[in-house]
Amino acid sequence: MEESGSRAPSEPEAGSTSRSRTSKVIREARSHVLVVEDNELVSGALRVLFEETGRRVSVAGSVAEAVSVASADVPDLMLVDLTLPDGDGLAIVEQLRQLDRLPKVVIALTGHDEPSIAARCTEAGCAEVLLKPVPTRDLLRHADAWLGNSATPPS
Repeated sequence: MEESGSRAPSEPEAGSTSRSRTSKVIREARSHVLVVEDNELVSGALRVLFEETGRRVSVAGSVAEAVSVASADVPDLMLVDLTLPDGDGLAIVEQLRQLDRLPKVVIALTGHDEPSIAARCTEAGCAEVLLKPVPTRDLLRHADAWLGNSATPPS
């Protein structure tokens, strides 16, 4: 089984390589989203949301797990909860920077609407800070813009 929970593509029939090449190209073209969130209900909902829109999704519930997942398979978009059981979510950004494994876009998720938190996130390299709960439609619109799937930048 792949990370998304779907089955890996079946083997092509003898002598046929077009299906395996096509499947590989399709898998590689999908954006990889890493959701870093320790609340399983939230991370599960985000997984379903992004998978339903054709993205490949990985989920991590801690700083250590996120660094491990992103080091092995650099995501295009990483959504990071700032409060994790083993530390500050921004520590992930710093560790990935040191490993030269930073995602294309990092977005901080927080339940605290404070200017000092937004400033810390921006200084760490986050493209944006979103206040939880983020409306689904807004999150998808933002993700399309962040990943270059839309001509309209997030507002």
